Amino acid sequence: MAEIKDPENTIIMETTKGQVVIELKPDLAPGHVARIKELVAEGAYDGVVFHRVIEDFMAQTGDVQFGKQGGKDFNPARAGMGGSSKPDLKAEFSATSHVRGTCSMARSQMPNSANSQFFICFTDSPWLNKQYTVWGQVIEGMENIDNIKRGEPVKDPDSIVSMKIAANA
Repeated sequence: MAEIKDPENTIIMETTKGQVVIELKPDLAPGHVARIKELVAEGAYDGVVFHRVIEDFMAQTGDVQFGKQGGKDFNPARAGMGGSSKPDLKAEFSATSHVRGTCSMARSQMPNSANSQFFICFTDSPWLNKQYTVWGQVIEGMENIDNIKRGEPVKDPDSIVSMKIAANA
């Protein structure tokens, strides 16, 4: 397993394709990292599908409202249109580049609309720089993200089995 320098700021994400270890970046996006950790602690991401996966770009997940299998509002046709019951977040854009393995918050056209959805970049995506909030970096298991089924929407999507903070795993 990857060397975990800060277990309080590392996520172990089990997907239907295997384990992914994400190093959180509270120095770049303290509000977004706090939200991710809050949702992880609640188990909100467990069972959430990867609803939008684009070849040579990114895999998007995190719709805890419509994308959570077994959730009361689960609706594959609406996955990607929801968020959490928590308020949207103020953007925390940084000069950090969107490179392979970057974890960044999804949002609408409005910069301060990130909530629970996020994406992981398959490849370098410099056009996203300073437009989306980077909150983490995959440090192990990127090959498992590479194997997630593609689509917009994805038929029979892969999902997050569980997400845990390494200190609590």
